[in-house]
Amino acid sequence: MRPRTPQEPFGYSFNTSNIRGQKLTLEEEIQIAADAGFDAIEPWIGEIDQYVARGGTLDDLRMRINDSGLDLAGAIGFFEWCVEDDARRAKGFEEAKRNMEMLATLGGTCVAAPPFGHQNEPGLNLLRAAERFGKLCEVGDQFNVVPLVEFWGFSKSLSRLGEAILVAVESGHPQACVLADVYHMHKGGSPFDGLWNLGPNLIQLFHVNDYPGDIPPAQLEDKHRVYPGDGVAPLATVFRALRDNGYRGYLSLELFNEALYKQDPREVAKTGLAKMRESVVKACAR
Repeated sequence: MRPRTPQEPFGYSFNTSNIRGQKLTLEEEIQIAADAGFDAIEPWIGEIDQYVARGGTLDDLRMRINDSGLDLAGAIGFFEWCVEDDARRAKGFEEAKRNMEMLATLGGTCVAAPPFGHQNEPGLNLLRAAERFGKLCEVGDQFNVVPLVEFWGFSKSLSRLGEAILVAVESGHPQACVLADVYHMHKGGSPFDGLWNLGPNLIQLFHVNDYPGDIPPAQLEDKHRVYPGDGVAPLATVFRALRDNGYRGYLSLELFNEALYKQDPREVAKTGLAKMRESVVKACAR
């Protein structure tokens, strides 16, 4: 594990979305992240399912990740934990349980829980969502895997950092926390200075990216994400707030830029890590 220093107080993770367009296997993505110098990897549950479908085992995958020198920072899953329909939500909880059990076998400790299934429906009752999230956390207790409230800036139901915090806090679960993202904070209108109000226990993973300044938030799409430092996001504020509030977890690079899918995935990984580290060092120099 990379030692935390005043200049670089965080670990660095590679979300596999960065090179998903190259259609690589999960084994190849793990090797690319390790060779680039990342500390951890954040795959998608669908990729783990594909690995198993091709004949791999979770024990072998855990060994492959460990042997590469990487941690499993978390995983991106999609389960309908906050929808109103009881039957759909019950299926969502079963899928969440399946995801968590897999991650426990792999040595993972957290999984993203976005408002999947409710993202296009306005009027989410946040207190009711908090109650359901508390029950989701109880499922996670069985496997020592923590679900993270993830907000999507484009969502009509859970689009802001403050809403995600409300759901986490009002769940009443002592380990409830959120997954924040630079792009989604800007897209959904969350003030970046709000990060100064968070303690280290409320965030377990932070997605890092950047965005151009010539596109209004309403018109921004995932494909417009750029490397850290190549846009106008106030990354210095983000990293200083996280540092000063005691966060020492992973910053996970998450890009969906289609232009990067046409490039050598090894160069994408190396460039992404270099730019992320450069942005952190610059911010933490003061």
